[in-house]
Amino acid sequence: MSTIYEVAKRAGVSTATVSRVLSQPRIVAPDTRRRVLQAVRHLGFEPNSTAQSLRTFRTGKILVTVPDLSNPFFGLILQGIEDAALREGYAVLIGDTRNDDKREERYALMLKRKEADGLIFLGHRLPKEAATLIQSLAPRCAPIVNGCEFSRTLGIPSVHIDNAVAASEAMAHLYGLGHRRIGIITGPLVSPLSRDRLSGATACARDHKASRDCIIMHGDFSVESGAIAADRLLRRRSRPTAIFCFSDEMAMGALESARRFGIGVPEQLSVVGFDDIQYARYTAPSLTTIAQPMRQIGEGVVRLLLDILSGKGDARTPQSVTLPHELVVRASTGPAPTAGRRATGG
Repeated sequence: MSTIYEVAKRAGVSTATVSRVLSQPRIVAPDTRRRVLQAVRHLGFEPNSTAQSLRTFRTGKILVTVPDLSNPFFGLILQGIEDAALREGYAVLIGDTRNDDKREERYALMLKRKEADGLIFLGHRLPKEAATLIQSLAPRCAPIVNGCEFSRTLGIPSVHIDNAVAASEAMAHLYGLGHRRIGIITGPLVSPLSRDRLSGATACARDHKASRDCIIMHGDFSVESGAIAADRLLRRRSRPTAIFCFSDEMAMGALESARRFGIGVPEQLSVVGFDDIQYARYTAPSLTTIAQPMRQIGEGVVRLLLDILSGKGDARTPQSVTLPHELVVRASTGPAPTAGRRATGG
């Protein structure tokens, strides 16, 4: 097996520089880092990770907790996280919390026990163990970052979109097509992003003097909850001519509900989703939705976390990064139907 001395000789650097490249790559100049990594690959060097962690008090691992790993929304975010982490020499540990606070606490304990260098959580709850760590390190930032579920009250760095503005744009699209009676299917309102989206949607309804025509139902972001809520909307005597869902999965459930009721989309009912997951363009009809930059969210949370770990920037002030979103108009939305067209088909 090759040694750190052979790597240093081949790269033309000191053994201390090799160690820094392997443990804290962000503090090493890019050209030097590239030479060292090329030497490592050429020689097949494998550092003793246990000894290295004892010297640097770093594990080289980042813990990521996901509220529902089966949700396709998180797939591209996790890809962005892993790609960004691997580029900087970190491995990623993924925990599926299944929206269970006990699981969240169990994973947060891993950070307390120094089994990982930092925590990225994609849910809305800050585990108590993580909150305790934040308080103990104050006024400096703890190595804890949130993705998607921005809340100022948490006081930690976050990467997200402006959910209120995005929801307002989705509603404005429907009003622009002539719709007045719009059903809204929210996610769980314990989630900051659900509350922000509802705030943006209802604000847009007020601006269009259509608040009384909004019908609000609640879901949990799943296909099943979208179908159940849409069933209730479509059974109403004065059913909506459009439905805005706070996730693409719920919008898919709404499309299925419309199919069962014999209601044509978009001729009799327009449907809008949120997220632009990879399946959104392949629904029948293809889904109009708000596109989130999911991979960029993943890369962004890693950058924030590594800035904290390396002491870069102002480590006392949590950063909030708001990324751009986009309204993607596809075939599931169209002009509001006339009274005659509305009466047919269900």
